[in-house]
Amino acid sequence: MRIVIQRVSEASVTIEGVKKSEIGWGLLILLGIENEDTKEDIDWLCGKISKLRIFNDENGVMNKSVMNTDGEIIVVSQFTLHASTKKGNRPSYIKAARPEFAIPMYEQFVETLTQITGKPVQTGEFGADMKVRLLNDGPVTILIDSKNRE
Repeated sequence: MRIVIQRVSEASVTIEGVKKSEIGWGLLILLGIENEDTKEDIDWLCGKISKLRIFNDENGVMNKSVMNTDGEIIVVSQFTLHASTKKGNRPSYIKAARPEFAIPMYEQFVETLTQITGKPVQTGEFGADMKVRLLNDGPVTILIDSKNRE
């Protein structure tokens, strides 16, 4: 499981001209799921996200997590995070999980993140053509792969 976390001043997801989700200050999380992912990957990533100290304290030091702030959260599925670019110029997405596996994992990820943080988590729509707008704050962008824990 791979994620891209962006600390944002605002973010939204629009589908077919209709705004589905919108947050103010907080985290935009892009989530890529592969076939080898498990509940353990979900639990580890959600625990990491909830405690990741990337919000400024009163001294301007990144010392607070989303749980210590009024930050909001939005999670968007993004299979292209598992693109392989080793051969040729057209990325291969063979490692990205098929919808029948990925959708329940995506839903479990959102549910687990909601439970751990105690915050409502907004979402995109799995498989939809989404227009994601964001204003990166910092900029702060962090990549985490649950298969690289050490």
